[in-house]
Amino acid sequence: FEYFKNQCFFGLCKHKGDNPPEEYVSRLNYELEVIKKMGYVDYFLIVWDYIHFAKTQNIPVGPGRGSGAGSIVAYAIEITDIDPMKYALLFERFLNPERISMPDFDIDFCYERRPEVIEYVGRKYGIDHVSQIITFGTMAARMVIRDVGRVLDFPYSETDKLAKMIPMEIHITISKALEQNRELKEWYESDQNVKQLIDIAIALEGLPRQASTHACGVVITKNPVDTYVPLYLNDGNVSTQYTMTLLEELGLLKMDFLGLRTLTVISDCIKLVKQTRGTDVEF
Repeated sequence: FEYFKNQCFFGLCKHKGDNPPEEYVSRLNYELEVIKKMGYVDYFLIVWDYIHFAKTQNIPVGPGRGSGAGSIVAYAIEITDIDPMKYALLFERFLNPERISMPDFDIDFCYERRPEVIEYVGRKYGIDHVSQIITFGTMAARMVIRDVGRVLDFPYSETDKLAKMIPMEIHITISKALEQNRELKEWYESDQNVKQLIDIAIALEGLPRQASTHACGVVITKNPVDTYVPLYLNDGNVSTQYTMTLLEELGLLKMDFLGLRTLTVISDCIKLVKQTRGTDVEF
């Protein structure tokens, strides 16, 4: 905690001068006490460490977003680049004694160089202590009708027609579609084969269809990951067999390493400008 506290005050002085305004010092002390009381000192230091690595390696890092931008501690140690006092952002949206769930910094990295940061974390804590996280694609209404039609050897043209009768709406289900589409309902009630297909599709709807790797989630554990959860190998990448929400319920530390193409584009633009206008150009 003392190391963490010293880093915070050093960073605050770096931002605001050797004598920071009293309201900044007061806010910093308040946040430090909450973080210490809730046991998240190590969490902040872990996030600070891999962001510090990225910045020292000239890997573009986002300025910060989400509720984490409301923390002056995060601003002081350069997890974020946003002054929460200037914009009247609330620390309590990110962390407060009443919060049950883990805090969560959404950190954006250059899309192309994001793997370097994950590799660094693996070297730091041990490759068997770091894992990406599984995610499941589920059977949505149109997809499950096509899949069931294929298995039942239903004519493609009829399966396609049935699937297209499902409205293109968010969170649409087959049952809702039967209520909304009179033609679909009539076909369902008059054709036994169609009824069989749709009944099976309704039973399967929402079930996992395929596994893939979560776009940004990484779990870091004190002991090897496989002592907590089973693992899964997908195209050479190790991930947990448990999803992100279940890992959080188990109390494991989940980090978000988001790859943002915008940062990659900005970085490439800066390199091109320096190549064509000289390295002394300032941004």
